[in-house]
Amino acid sequence: MMIIHDDCRYFEGHIPCRYHKLEGVHCQDCPHYDQITTRILIIKLGALGDVIRTTPLLKALGTEYPNSQIFWLTLSPEFLPATVDKKLPFSLDSIIYLEQCHFDVLINLDKDAEACALAQRIQADKRCGFTLRHGVPAPVNSLAEHKFLTGLFDDLGQANTKSYPQEIFEICGLTFQGEKYDIALQEDGYQWDFPSDGAMVGLNTGCGRRWLTRLWPEAYWSELASQLMETGYHVLLLGGPDEHEKNQRIQAASKALYPGTFPLNRFMSLLSQCDLVVTTVTMALHVAIALEKKIVLLNNIFNRHEFELYGLGRILEPPSCTCYFAQTCDQDCMADLKVAEVYDAVTSLLPTP
Repeated sequence: MMIIHDDCRYFEGHIPCRYHKLEGVHCQDCPHYDQITTRILIIKLGALGDVIRTTPLLKALGTEYPNSQIFWLTLSPEFLPATVDKKLPFSLDSIIYLEQCHFDVLINLDKDAEACALAQRIQADKRCGFTLRHGVPAPVNSLAEHKFLTGLFDDLGQANTKSYPQEIFEICGLTFQGEKYDIALQEDGYQWDFPSDGAMVGLNTGCGRRWLTRLWPEAYWSELASQLMETGYHVLLLGGPDEHEKNQRIQAASKALYPGTFPLNRFMSLLSQCDLVVTTVTMALHVAIALEKKIVLLNNIFNRHEFELYGLGRILEPPSCTCYFAQTCDQDCMADLKVAEVYDAVTSLLPTP
């Protein structure tokens, strides 16, 4: 009877594996046999920034579970790194497939109802994170209770002193030791025509549509761009379609560089041209951290302890505000975060040209 290693990392089941195609080997005499002893599923669907800041788990899981195979179900599979063995889009095909699999460890870090419901349906020996109970999200184990409660009660959320990586590592029974972000950048060979001399400061002027209380005044962005350029920095305006007209106005007022809006992979390439990024809490923040850029983070509605900047920058906040996770702010607190403070933070992190 022919030996088949269906527990091998390279076994496909429906097509020849890479080493059979390259060398003609069969399972019984293959020197590349890499036995999988632990299968792990991560469910993290949400916004790309949340997916990126979950990737530090991968290194720790690989250490805790040698010879593991990692599956990840997400809305953004194309940006997952090579350490993920099976990158699955959130689709009916993926759900049908996963419901017929069995995992040693299932990690659901989303509290969205669909993620929790799916986590409850999939077969697994060990579960971490969140599930569905009485039709609403609930912690599946005691390790997830801290993250669950800080999301329910504002006073507990504001009192939290743990970063997001610390929290998700604890949910998995692991200890965060500074593991970094890991993303796959999809280079398309595009060459940016920017000045090669001097430092480039990126100004990410948007904040997304959900929490508009994070917006810093447009006039402040224009003033900051002008001051930085007078000092000798190059300034690059960043944003998506929602920020296009605003960035055009800032460009006209300050003469900063603004090449326009781009698909996500090219936007990441554009951000990689920067030495430092000034941003609110957006996807661009997490891309900048992954690229190890210096960062000035403008924050008001989130707990500052949530953010792990890996020593790359500073967090600036209005002197006082009560708009924690609020859609509106009676104080217009971001207007109290002055240009001079942001300018000083940039020049302290990035040597003056």
